[in-house]
Amino acid sequence: MPKNQSQFQKGLSLPEFLRNYGTEEQCKQAVFKLKWKDGFICSECGSTSYCELKARPVYQCNRCHFQTTLLAKTIFEYSKLPLTTWFLGIYLVTQSKNSISALSLKRHLGVSYNAAWRLKHKLMQVMKEEDDKQPLEHAVQLDDCYVGGKQKGKRGRGAKGKTSVVAAVSIDENQHPVHMRLSVVSGFKKQEIKKWAVAHLKQGVHIISDGLACFKGLETASFKHECTVKMGQELESYEATFQWLDTMIGNVKNSIRGTFHAIRREHVPRYLGEFCFRFNHRFKLDELFNKLVSSATKSPPMPYRLLKLAEARW
Repeated sequence: MPKNQSQFQKGLSLPEFLRNYGTEEQCKQAVFKLKWKDGFICSECGSTSYCELKARPVYQCNRCHFQTTLLAKTIFEYSKLPLTTWFLGIYLVTQSKNSISALSLKRHLGVSYNAAWRLKHKLMQVMKEEDDKQPLEHAVQLDDCYVGGKQKGKRGRGAKGKTSVVAAVSIDENQHPVHMRLSVVSGFKKQEIKKWAVAHLKQGVHIISDGLACFKGLETASFKHECTVKMGQELESYEATFQWLDTMIGNVKNSIRGTFHAIRREHVPRYLGEFCFRFNHRFKLDELFNKLVSSATKSPPMPYRLLKLAEARW
């Protein structure tokens, strides 16, 4: 039996990681090269001439004397953790098969739970923002799903305590999944679906969905929309059409139960963003660490007062 291409691909080994990023200086050099690919450039005047102050870890422009730090305007800003801890956290997050919880990060990194939680959520924010930049193209399968534990009362749509999620996956010409997008919405209404489509779909894509009335909002946004109704003799055809989408939704829910057990409703978008980022880079495991570090250096800082707030839907 041939080996699964995704499961058996080469990743970043722990010895290799320690050789490249085992010291604080190595991590600083990596951030410097990612932040200023062509060397230091002053954000105020554009000068490339600078000096490092001896009294403080600050870079100063020789022309306008503007001062900045290595971690300024990155996701690492406002953190008291050393870069070696950050890099090890990124390594653990990117190289694990089904992600890793903040509690497990706490034990591996030797930090407090609160510090591990902040690190984890900042990285998930980076992954979400990076993944949302890429609109879905090709043919897109679309469906509604709900995230949340079982509670007494109504089941299915409208159940109490459930978070409404638009699930979408783009399919190439060989009927293989390319990209996945899971987005929290306030409800399944035509206007809400229209706004989601404009934000996440590339113009010209062909969309296939079930018969839920809100998906008519796709047509008002000028997208090609095909509706497949789940009923009677057509059930087998319906399940075949949405095979990849149903599989991915099931995998995400199983991962939530197995890795995190429970997640707060206000932070669901970040967790879904991590799942999408991991899936969309599934064939580049050896590059995933560098990709996340690079994205972290370009992401704006997120202090705890913002991190603990409810995450924006999109």
